[in-house]
Amino acid sequence: MANKNLKPEQLDQTEYMPPLREAIPLGIQHVLAMFAGNVTVPIIIAAAAGLGTGDTVLLIQAALLASGIATLIQCVGFGPVGARLPVVQGTSFSFIPVMLPVIQLAGLPAIFGATVVSGIFHFTLGTVIGKVRKLIPPLVSGIVVLAIGLSLLPVGIKYAAGGANMPADFGSLPHWMLAIFVMIVILGLKFYAQGFLARSSVLIGLIVGYLLALPMGMVNLAIVSEAGWFALPRPFRYGLVFDTTAIIGMCLIAVVSAIETVGDISGITRGGAGREATDREITGGTMADGVGTVFAGLLGAMPNTTYSQNVGLVALTGIMSRHVVTIGAVFLILAGLIPKIGAIVSSIPNAVLGGATIIMFGMVASAGLNILGEVQMDRRNMVIIAVSIGVGLGLQAVPEAVQYLPETARILLTSGLLPAAFLAIFLNLVLPFEKDLD
Repeated sequence: MANKNLKPEQLDQTEYMPPLREAIPLGIQHVLAMFAGNVTVPIIIAAAAGLGTGDTVLLIQAALLASGIATLIQCVGFGPVGARLPVVQGTSFSFIPVMLPVIQLAGLPAIFGATVVSGIFHFTLGTVIGKVRKLIPPLVSGIVVLAIGLSLLPVGIKYAAGGANMPADFGSLPHWMLAIFVMIVILGLKFYAQGFLARSSVLIGLIVGYLLALPMGMVNLAIVSEAGWFALPRPFRYGLVFDTTAIIGMCLIAVVSAIETVGDISGITRGGAGREATDREITGGTMADGVGTVFAGLLGAMPNTTYSQNVGLVALTGIMSRHVVTIGAVFLILAGLIPKIGAIVSSIPNAVLGGATIIMFGMVASAGLNILGEVQMDRRNMVIIAVSIGVGLGLQAVPEAVQYLPETARILLTSGLLPAAFLAIFLNLVLPFEKDLD
């Protein structure tokens, strides 16, 4: 095992443990980077299921607790399970297009039943993904990481403009002032400060943005005062129903999630350490994805996946320590048990989060470009990139283009990541290499 007390200039090493006075805020920075996305999914699902405020809080608690447990499994590792890298797990947006119609057809219990089954399926994919990794060379993983970053950018813009739910003042000047201010603080600290200030630029940017938003009346402190200090999640509160349609849809998206995991882990090792991920890291990380999703379903949460915004944070800060993210996992678990903590973090205005996520999502796309930079840009590979990104993101941008297809096919084709990933794999297998054309 590598020495945990490496010198500070070797912060890209996974075993380095910074002093706690630095490690704690750096770990919290990872939580803040993914917190909004992690709680947004249960809020969307709760609204679709017609749940009240109390049940919505329970879903949020379950999501936080499941995310913390899954992140802990990734960072610490148990036997072959876990990448043992600074991988942050969170509730996956990818499953929303499947979960929303399932709720209408089979109810919320079918979501949790399908989550458990898809987690087991995801774990099984992890046991073989190392053996079929040749299907995901740097060309394919680079396209996947690039597609992830590009598909997330509209989410960052929506947050900066006021939120994904597009409130009445969406796009107004106060929102953009906050977002731009946060971006200036983050970039200023990253490139003009040194040491801890530079490494904590995102966290400081969020805190400064929050403080600026207070006198602007853009912080909802009521949810903080109303939140309790301790509450346990209630597993199986809604029961488990194993609906065939829900299971098929969730398992298909699990394939996408597994490919996304490979891309994210590759992005972390490339962005944080300048190397390719090992087979053990890919296999362990994908298996942990599945285990985390099973835990999520049992706790009453939705499927978990690796969080791409934290890949961008690793690339932005250069901090590769898994122990830092382990501290973040503990904070997530505490947030799942102490509603007051979750309420404070969730009171951060969308615009403040948007300023940070635009930079981080852009860094994810940059990590994809970095991977593709190692690929020979001949006619064959350029065509694969063009077709995969063009079709994948094109259909996502114009979902009406496939409005006459069956609902399941329409949902999958407009997911953005799914068609891009599968086209990249397929074209890489069937198109001849340039030397074969001579």
